[in-house]
Amino acid sequence: MACRRTYRTRAIVLDRTKLGEQDLILSLLAQDGSAARAVAKGARKPGGRLAARAELFCETDFLVSAGRSLDVVSEASLVEAHAGLRGEYERVAAASAIAEVAQLTCFEDAPDGFLYPICSRALRACEEAPDQPRLDLTVAAYVMKVLAHGGWRPELEGCCACGDAAVTYFSSVAGGALCESCAREVAGAQELSSVLLAWLRSLISCTFDELLVSDIEAETAVFLLGVAHSWAATHLDARLRAMEFLAGV
Repeated sequence: MACRRTYRTRAIVLDRTKLGEQDLILSLLAQDGSAARAVAKGARKPGGRLAARAELFCETDFLVSAGRSLDVVSEASLVEAHAGLRGEYERVAAASAIAEVAQLTCFEDAPDGFLYPICSRALRACEEAPDQPRLDLTVAAYVMKVLAHGGWRPELEGCCACGDAAVTYFSSVAGGALCESCAREVAGAQELSSVLLAWLRSLISCTFDELLVSDIEAETAVFLLGVAHSWAATHLDARLRAMEFLAGV
């Protein structure tokens, strides 16, 4: 894109970094699934024409001019504000965790048609979630779905070490479910009931619509969020501060 003088792209605003007194550097997930960065001049100015269109989590059509080091937003038209996230502490925390993982799983000049739609749907699911357990479930599902798509799919059908179908533990370091014997050799392996194993499988196999109407206990949702956090931190090799924050909400 950057080789053209101007180009249009629809994108989700994942992060914003202050630049000077009035400008922002936007970290974006473009509609083709690639990562992009652009300067939004005057976006921090109260009442500025870009201010409301460059908010976190917004889906916006941008007209961008190529720059020497960073491209510059020339025009912006709001497509989806995800207004249901605004002003609610828990929903903002959940959306921030999704944006954090989205940033770590998209790359410049690497289009991936899966990433934009699932991020957009996950943000909408954060608006639709009726309670905290379903918010936690939404974030856990997004994380596991995106990482599974990227090649980090946990082994959940049998022991990831020996193949035994009788699994009772889980380890992010080992790569998934473990039988009791193999779990003895893995530090930090978490005990896993058949119910929790079924929930882990559902994070990848079920749609957000199905998960949002599911009957889940708060304790189970917290466990699944913790597993998703551990899985992402281990395989993305990153500290996920927004997920840590969400876990404490």
